[in-house]
Amino acid sequence: MNPAGASILAIDQGTTNTKAILVDGAGQVRARASTALSVSYPRPSWVEQDAAAIWQSVVQCAAEVLSTAPETPVALGISNQRESVVLWERATGEALAPCVIWQCQRGNALVETLKQPGVAEDVHRRTGLELDPMFSASKMRWLLDNTPGARQRAAAGELCLGTIDSWLLFKLTGGRVHACDMTNASRTLLFNLHTLDWDDDLLALFGIPRQALPAVQPSTGAVGHTAAESTLPAGIPIAGLIGDSHGALVGHAGFAPGAVKATYGTGSSVMTPVATPILSQRGLSTTIAWSSAEQVTYALEGNIYATGATIGWLGKLFGWPDAAATVTELATDCPDSEGVYLVPAFVGLGAPWWNANARGMIHGLTLGSGAPHLARAALESIAYQIYDIFAAVQEEAGIPLTVLHADGGASANALLMQFQADLVQCPVLASTSTDVSALGAAYLAGLGVGVWSSTEELIALQRGDSRFAPQMMADRRDTLLSGWRTALARVLLP
Repeated sequence: MNPAGASILAIDQGTTNTKAILVDGAGQVRARASTALSVSYPRPSWVEQDAAAIWQSVVQCAAEVLSTAPETPVALGISNQRESVVLWERATGEALAPCVIWQCQRGNALVETLKQPGVAEDVHRRTGLELDPMFSASKMRWLLDNTPGARQRAAAGELCLGTIDSWLLFKLTGGRVHACDMTNASRTLLFNLHTLDWDDDLLALFGIPRQALPAVQPSTGAVGHTAAESTLPAGIPIAGLIGDSHGALVGHAGFAPGAVKATYGTGSSVMTPVATPILSQRGLSTTIAWSSAEQVTYALEGNIYATGATIGWLGKLFGWPDAAATVTELATDCPDSEGVYLVPAFVGLGAPWWNANARGMIHGLTLGSGAPHLARAALESIAYQIYDIFAAVQEEAGIPLTVLHADGGASANALLMQFQADLVQCPVLASTSTDVSALGAAYLAGLGVGVWSSTEELIALQRGDSRFAPQMMADRRDTLLSGWRTALARVLLP
């Protein structure tokens, strides 16, 4: 195939927005569109979205991008918010309940009942994950238990349960394909990293019928073709599926051990590829970075519940219409938080602490504290959480991590990126692209149909970065980290 004449459509379905991009054979973005999505919080620590609205946002963005395309794309790739779960009717393709979002803690009660002697250890050994309500299994169980008739219908094969990639694939193929890729399957607590299939013992533990689950496929390679939908043409090979965090690693061309990236979104992920599964002793997840029919690449990852969400919360608290811009302006004019720390455990703490019962705290307030200090503390809380995981990843991977690749909305914040470099004590390369996860999906789709023949070709594609080198004095850094650990300790008290 002639790369110069090829274009690839990539969908990046995230928590707060959906975007679509059109990528050419040189890996350059030629068109993009995005649409915002609303998130609902029906009860404390519950988070959900309208599954139909998610699907319509994909149709809308794809149609807008394709209206600029001179010809039909040769492939379609999808990156998606992970761990979120949809329950739908197989015959009609209609969702039967809200999409339960990855941040949602409604499965916590079930998870607590499962924490019997040896169970968490066995789950960790099989899946590489902590027994935590962030992952999909407890959300799936909740949907089956709280949707009338769902358990019986799911066992009969009438209903589908799946992650967002499987929901979109089902809709894009007109209901012909119910499948997900290995990266998304590896985030469910139901997928065995060693057999690379759904684990019957885990299905029994959580009460999930295999009949309702998607078939597990590699991340690259055609799994179906589009059906005609609105202005979306039929027959496009869907050849790339990947969770958004994994997609960002691929978008940075982080294919080899030693690469590490941090994605700064609603929540955050720090991920590095490893040659074989490493069962973490530091609260990290072992997961699948990406897969092809010939190869599975594993990864160590740490997940954070609230990073960008912290900025949104602060904006809502103070009534700032543009929270990101206001927080940046206030934090820039406030060179020091003056001992104020914000620990954003709004729905618990993820890696490396995994405490679903923790709740947020502002520590160190004085009569002189004001909005600028809170803004600075909120921004710095993102970097502190990334640092905690970076340090754990470096220890357990056993490979020097000499550069941190950064992407996501907050990676455009120079103040945050400089503070991050100061904490991790290595250069931070912040991507100048706002489409890194989508690019990863495009890369895999292109590999799947032969636009590119190898990961070496992908590594050679042009990508832009802004570089931030460490500048902070060691004693100042140590003082700040000590204050952060003190604040964390108070949040983690029983």
